[in-house]
Amino acid sequence: MLATAVTALSACGMSSLTSGIGGGWFGNKKSASPNSEVGSVSEGQLLAAAKSEPGTLASGGGEIAHGCPRVSIWSRDGYVTIYEQGRAGDALAVMHRGEITKTARECNIEPGRVTVRFGFSGRVLLGQKGKTGRVSLPVNVFVADAKRERIVNDKARVEVDVAVDNPIGYFSIVRTVTFNIPEGSRPGEFEVFVGFDRTAPGAG
Repeated sequence: MLATAVTALSACGMSSLTSGIGGGWFGNKKSASPNSEVGSVSEGQLLAAAKSEPGTLASGGGEIAHGCPRVSIWSRDGYVTIYEQGRAGDALAVMHRGEITKTARECNIEPGRVTVRFGFSGRVLLGQKGKTGRVSLPVNVFVADAKRERIVNDKARVEVDVAVDNPIGYFSIVRTVTFNIPEGSRPGEFEVFVGFDRTAPGAG
């Protein structure tokens, strides 16, 4: 399980920001720089980044800064669309859509072990068939080694409030994970992945 403690860590890897899908048919067509930087990892900074217009973040390097494991969005799971029951794939039956648009991380590297404080943020958009209220979407989190074998698995949950007169809700989550590094391996060979759980009811 991933620890949720927010103990301060000495940052030997700067944050990496990435855009999930750049708005798609719910928003504009701009996309954020995949190497944008935000400094330290906090829910407030990630939330502010999620609310910013895609493409307006200051660019920077550090994608594998100091060998800190990267945080990435898994495959196409950076977004998920929830449809009315039995109508998955029907554009006229969209209830809401979740998007992970930003990620960040910093880490503390010790002999044989690394601790990554990471976060992700994004938004939930109300669809044509959506209703006012709280939307809860499951998220998968896992750490993979250089061979893409999962060494740590966990789950998180995005919860936001949306309404017909306020159809966009923003979220940010910060977590901490510690894992061992086998002798002969480097921290930068490992990667933390996040992505929506597409087995959620109505997901498409």
